[in-house]
Amino acid sequence: MQQRNAKIAIIGAGSAGLSAWHAARKHTDDVVLIEANNYGTTCARVGCMPSKLLIAAANAAHSARKANMFGINVNEIGINGQAVMERVKKERDRFVGNVLKSMKTIPASHQLHGHARFIDPQTLVIDEKIRLTAEAIIIATGSRPSWPKLLEGAGDRLIINDDVFNWDTLPESIAVVGPGVIGMELGQALSRLGVRTRTFGVGGAIGPFQSETLRQLADETFNRELYLDADASLDSIERSDGAVAITFNERDSGEKLTETFDYVLAATGRRPNVDQLDIEQAGLKLNEHGVPEFNRFTLQCLNAQSAPSHIFIAGDANQSVPLLHEAITEGKIAGRNAAFLDDVQVGQRNVPLAIVFTEPQMAIVGESRATLNTRYGGCDCIALGTVSFAEQGRALVMGEHHGYFELYAEHGSGQFLGAELFGPHVEHMAHLLAWCLEQKLTVGQMLAMPFYHPVLEEGLRSGLRDLQASLQQGAAITERCMECGPGD
Repeated sequence: MQQRNAKIAIIGAGSAGLSAWHAARKHTDDVVLIEANNYGTTCARVGCMPSKLLIAAANAAHSARKANMFGINVNEIGINGQAVMERVKKERDRFVGNVLKSMKTIPASHQLHGHARFIDPQTLVIDEKIRLTAEAIIIATGSRPSWPKLLEGAGDRLIINDDVFNWDTLPESIAVVGPGVIGMELGQALSRLGVRTRTFGVGGAIGPFQSETLRQLADETFNRELYLDADASLDSIERSDGAVAITFNERDSGEKLTETFDYVLAATGRRPNVDQLDIEQAGLKLNEHGVPEFNRFTLQCLNAQSAPSHIFIAGDANQSVPLLHEAITEGKIAGRNAAFLDDVQVGQRNVPLAIVFTEPQMAIVGESRATLNTRYGGCDCIALGTVSFAEQGRALVMGEHHGYFELYAEHGSGQFLGAELFGPHVEHMAHLLAWCLEQKLTVGQMLAMPFYHPVLEEGLRSGLRDLQASLQQGAAITERCMECGPGD
């Protein structure tokens, strides 16, 4: 077996791993990047970009269907499934190609292809051919879809989002299990593209929403155009004559139905790819899911004695915030700190920001109101402002007047704390609010900003005005809420 040594070994060449390599490379040339599978990142191959390509096609079809609202007659909407998927795959391959081009900037001497596993805290074996000893190791192995045993009754008709983007054409029907981010985006897109779709969930959750008001509105709104039962009762899922038979209680009537579908799409969560690393040999403290415990500001794992180790974990592998921009940030922090084990530093983490590209879009900025109340020790220090988009001017003009915002701020100081958003094009307003939260602006300072007319952001202004009106001001209130404090 060949023996190699390196200052830093990075396991995984996805978004977090590549970011870690670039960060570490600024400080040392002795870095090895290890990848077991195809290069190209989850985002480019099977995640962010191909899903948005499918959504773009779906929204084009939906816009054509509702053109009559504006006095425009579209006689027939024809969806060519083969052409839809040809464009999705063509443009997907372009994005993957761009990632592969960037890989060419990484010297061949810095790359190893194969499956890595720990044999001790400092040593990895790659494909049983190379024994690599490293001073610091970064785990950036990403995650993979997971599903409950019930779904396995679908046999070879059980698919994940990866499989969707390899279709040559669209199927006639699909059952989506899991109305989270992936399930809602793909479920609505396929429904708009003419695929008979039913979406099932457990417990009532929809997308990222924590607010019961927004969850109920989302449930009502999405059910106007597709079947969504966020708290479904699935009795059985069985392979049947080239399809899948699902027996369930119908959402409204409660009647027990059995329907067949071409596929069952599992959108029921993801699990980190640490279980294939022989992680037990790394000498780390693991949580109940077998994932290393770590400091989210340094990305440094804790060893079995709960002391900082020489191993870092970044991106989806740590189960913290499975988003591209977070993976890149974590990779930068981990790469820098792996290069300076004797001077590990806290990295800057941005405020939470999550967006779901359904129509209407869903977004969360900062923490939910329930989480904020917990952080304030249950003290009533959180002000709430709301606004409905049912009568918002620009939304009415566009024929997209469905939505509702909840905005949060601290009594006394008036500092903006976060929001849950449901409405047209909220991806842009979510960014504005995240920037305001990052800058620790007060609601008054936000309202002092310019708002053009007529724009959707005027609806945001209405919500901020409602939030401002609900704020309790005064020295006593400020002192009380400062004492409660949000903590660390």
